Amino acid sequence: MSRSFAEELRNLHEQGLYRSMRSITGSQQSKVVMDGREKLLLCSNNYLGLADHPQLKEAAIRATERFGVGSGASRLVSGTMELHESLESRIALFKGTARALVFNSGYAANTGVLPALVGRGDVVFCDRLNHASIVDGCLLSRARMVRYPHNDMKELRRLLQENKGQRRLIVSDGVFSMDGDFARLSDLVALKREFGALLMIDDAHGTGVLGATGRGTAEQFALQSGIDIHMGTLGKAFGCFGAYVAASEEIVDYLVNRARSFIFSTSLPPSVIASCLAALEIIDSSAGADLRVRLARNSTMLRTGLQSAGFNTLESETQIVPVMVGAAEKTMEFSAALFDAGVYVQGIRPPTVPAGGCRLRCTLMATHTEDEVSRALDLITVTGKRLGII
Repeated sequence: MSRSFAEELRNLHEQGLYRSMRSITGSQQSKVVMDGREKLLLCSNNYLGLADHPQLKEAAIRATERFGVGSGASRLVSGTMELHESLESRIALFKGTARALVFNSGYAANTGVLPALVGRGDVVFCDRLNHASIVDGCLLSRARMVRYPHNDMKELRRLLQENKGQRRLIVSDGVFSMDGDFARLSDLVALKREFGALLMIDDAHGTGVLGATGRGTAEQFALQSGIDIHMGTLGKAFGCFGAYVAASEEIVDYLVNRARSFIFSTSLPPSVIASCLAALEIIDSSAGADLRVRLARNSTMLRTGLQSAGFNTLESETQIVPVMVGAAEKTMEFSAALFDAGVYVQGIRPPTVPAGGCRLRCTLMATHTEDEVSRALDLITVTGKRLGII
């Protein structure tokens, strides 16, 4: 007889892998109220602090008044509204591609795009630390998935030499969501050209944040034209919801016809699309540049402070700063102790990270003040010493 759900849940508790949700009162700011007490929020992807920005809220209100609260259908039925087309045109201009296509979430984009682009007889090469949505998209595609060690370009080259297919696709995060490090983008572009493969980069954590004008990881390394499929989310630095794919006219037209998560989903509501447009205007302005400078300053301050205190932050170079712990139980003890002290930062455990690789995942926002970052650093250091982590 198979184990009951209750037994499975007990096992999760015993292994320190049980998950539950905490409720936040109010909007996503640098400080939030949880359980009736103010907490410093250090685990939000609202990197530029735009989630409650007045311009975004006003845009959503105006769109609701004019267009209503729902889109009514999928995009290929009657759900394409002028706002959707405006946002796609604006994203294509922002990313420097011929076209763009909006999806309902990053997960929907990856699980729609990958099975559309590759299938039986094809090969997809996937970094072992890619986001779960990429892995799921690869599995759904029924293409042969070949996983290469994280950022190991020598091994990827060997695997490209050994694995032939009708179509070959290399897919990687631009910024890895749990480690905060970059993909080896110049090497990926060189390899895809050498072996005639397609290259897809998931820039969920780079869009709006990286590069001189916030266009992401590709701009950071001046490799925009070397990437065939640019994917990014609208729910992180944009502070909104949804995702996009930016690519050639041919690829986007193909996705419209083949990406099942696009074809069979009711489109995003007008208020969300309007707020995304407002966010893009901020990101693509001097105000956005100022926010990126503040985010980089906060990230450097926390990362270097943690490293000086003796914490292992892996190879992080971005606003994602891991604090390595190891065991799941100790990680959750660390997270709980910080919560009691007034800092909310989540512990990350398997299956999100490998066994033995549990950590706190600290994420900075541009709206964190220097005093808030300093306070977080002090509390993490004091608590880490008390628990024997450093």
